[in-house]
Amino acid sequence: MSGTPARTADAATAAEVVCLGESMVTFLPSQPGRLADVPSFGRGIGGAESNVACALAAAGHRTAWVSRVGADGFGDHLVEAIAGYGVDTSGVRRDPSRPTGIYFRTATDRATDVHEVAYYRAGSAASAMSPRSIPYVTLPTTRILHLSGITAALSADCLALLHDLTEPRPGRPLISFDVNHRPGLWRDADASPEVLLDLARRSDLVFVGEDEAAQAWGVTGAEAIRAALPEPATLVVKRGAEGATVFSGTGDVSGTGGVTEAGGVTTVPALRVDVVAPVGAGDAFAAGFLSATLRDLPVRDRVRHGHLMAAAVLTVPGDLTAPPARAHADGLAALDDEAWGRLRLGPGWTGHDQEVRTT
Repeated sequence: MSGTPARTADAATAAEVVCLGESMVTFLPSQPGRLADVPSFGRGIGGAESNVACALAAAGHRTAWVSRVGADGFGDHLVEAIAGYGVDTSGVRRDPSRPTGIYFRTATDRATDVHEVAYYRAGSAASAMSPRSIPYVTLPTTRILHLSGITAALSADCLALLHDLTEPRPGRPLISFDVNHRPGLWRDADASPEVLLDLARRSDLVFVGEDEAAQAWGVTGAEAIRAALPEPATLVVKRGAEGATVFSGTGDVSGTGGVTEAGGVTTVPALRVDVVAPVGAGDAFAAGFLSATLRDLPVRDRVRHGHLMAAAVLTVPGDLTAPPARAHADGLAALDDEAWGRLRLGPGWTGHDQEVRTT
């Protein structure tokens, strides 16, 4: 769909970030082990885009989540739980003929061979999202529209929606795109690399892990990933325990002790974290980076806030948690490079009365 979006919302109440994508009810294991061996599960919520919206809302930003859910109890739970974080859910539509998606997962890291996920999302309400059901001009006024490659994998209609939303047009908000390559979701696995590359090239800010770039595109190393994706104004390459490298049009970071910047390339080391559960870190990192972007912080601090938000999630059992207070996070992000390198964060570090350890 073409045309300039309607911009009628008052600037004081408009969403700063709109996140569009499927959220599902997640069943979390009561103990480690194979799905076949786990005796019971607790209920949670899961969805890359809604996770970002919830984290940003908890950090004090105005956010909206746009999606479709079934007219069922699981849909009720999702909308109520996400709204409970302070997210505007008025853009969520109920589908009377399609169910809300659900999934079960093991407690292990998604990157390991023993991690299992059982999705029950085929034919879900969210898979019916399309340019017809969610016209671009009906989206809330926003500074940033956050999308992910997961949506593209759900259906041909969902892919058409992402193509429509990333179409260059006057007044388009900044498009933030997390590649989120999930091979198991694609019916045509051979098509996914080209589709994701095309969507990333149409976006303004792109998040991609080194591991998924290697898996999807056969590209290894941050510089090679940038060569494959020269179009986005900002490219964030997540490098796991090594940290993150940002390619941008401006280089406003200087320093030593592991932080490097040259010609718009900024590398910031990751934090040392006592991990409780290795899930949700990627979405939290994106939320931290976007939060700092909204505040026009320097590139180095955007990455550091991403690392800090990820550390908050990594030190709790679930995918979502309250982030550190803004003043607390700002103080840590402002540390000199040597002090940043000595940080070690464990459970409870986000509390006001907790002492952050250095080693």
